[in-house]
Amino acid sequence: YDPPMRETALLTRFATPRLIEALEDSPAVLIHGPRQCGKTTLALMACAPSVLKADGGLSLGSGRRSPGARGAGGDYEYVSFDDDVARIAAETDPMGFAAGLGERVILDEVQRAPTLFTALKAEIDRHRAPGRFLMMGSTHLLLSSRLSDSLAGRLQVLRLHPLAQCEMERRDSGFLDALFGGGFTVRRGARLGPLLPELVAAGGYPAALARPAGRRRAGWYRDYIDALVLRDVRDLARIGALEALPRLLAYAAARTARLFNANALAAPLALSRPTVRHYMTLLERVFLLERLPPWHGNRASRLVKTPKLHMTDTGLAAALLGADAAALAKDRALFGQLLETFAVQELRRQASWHDAPLDFHHFRDRDGAEVDVVVERGAGAVAGVEVKAAATVTAADFRGLRKLARAAGDRFAGGAVLYDGETSAGFGDGLYAVPLRRLWEPL
Repeated sequence: YDPPMRETALLTRFATPRLIEALEDSPAVLIHGPRQCGKTTLALMACAPSVLKADGGLSLGSGRRSPGARGAGGDYEYVSFDDDVARIAAETDPMGFAAGLGERVILDEVQRAPTLFTALKAEIDRHRAPGRFLMMGSTHLLLSSRLSDSLAGRLQVLRLHPLAQCEMERRDSGFLDALFGGGFTVRRGARLGPLLPELVAAGGYPAALARPAGRRRAGWYRDYIDALVLRDVRDLARIGALEALPRLLAYAAARTARLFNANALAAPLALSRPTVRHYMTLLERVFLLERLPPWHGNRASRLVKTPKLHMTDTGLAAALLGADAAALAKDRALFGQLLETFAVQELRRQASWHDAPLDFHHFRDRDGAEVDVVVERGAGAVAGVEVKAAATVTAADFRGLRKLARAAGDRFAGGAVLYDGETSAGFGDGLYAVPLRRLWEPL
């Protein structure tokens, strides 16, 4: 699969307006997400474009200070704590380092200098101005007590994901608004067909998409995992078996879109359940996988309360499993799992720039009825999305959504079965069959 624009590193991210808004009223803003998902590029394009070279790299000679975007206001310096000199200086004298920073600063890979957080708090309290510090982190910094304790009330957090299909198409489909709003209009279009496994296998990391599909792209993903384990995971915790982490991640990739089962992951690696749970937490902290919590309604006693496991990117999962688009097209069971994860992550990526806060869950009762994704909008509305690899939809495919509707009661806003077909059509009671391509193409 070749994305619409090979220069994916410089695609405009749909989170940009949210970043500009945050910088206009918050003294500190954190963009966190996995390495290589585009955090630095987003920050520099918004606040320090002259530091960014045309190929997406950094120009740091005399260009550390450069004019910021009008919405961000002022000039921004750029400091990366991947630079050992900057990191050691910040660790040695955090107060002095913070005091020597400019009025507006981009601090990249800030998780590598956690002792700086208290010093940044002191600087903000000394001179509280919006947009003073724009930070990027490649680990889940909200789990850090140093950050939460130091910058509480001073920090706004934005989550950045790998590229969404919407961003590669350069247009927002409005799918989430339709799901919670007026529904989906009847419409016909071409099936994705053989393109769908290619999209799933490609994933959304800009640097991977810049490489040809197949061996070169899969190699990038594998090298990425090795580097991440040796660098960020090692920084998070002292563990004795780093070599087990890529293998654990591969087993997790094979179980994506299934209920989380620590025993099933522990057995082939000869690890204990507590060790597996610890390692899984580390992999979650570097944004490689996540657990989708179960949704509970008023009839919680009949619902399965185990989270679902999902890889955060299907390109990464496919590479770990050695499955290219052709292999996925032949292995329908694995393709179905990865397709569900693909849809879940596309919805999560779209939610990151959506106006309303959205929470994600899954639904399953003890009779086996399930909904792949339950989306809650605040406390007022619930919607469901079921994902099918098939080219047709029948009334039976709405069984889980109808059970979810009964459990949610008046809160139920609507539901959709996503499938690889041609027609958007209503099935009554706010339920629709919707072609998968409508996730990212205009409705």
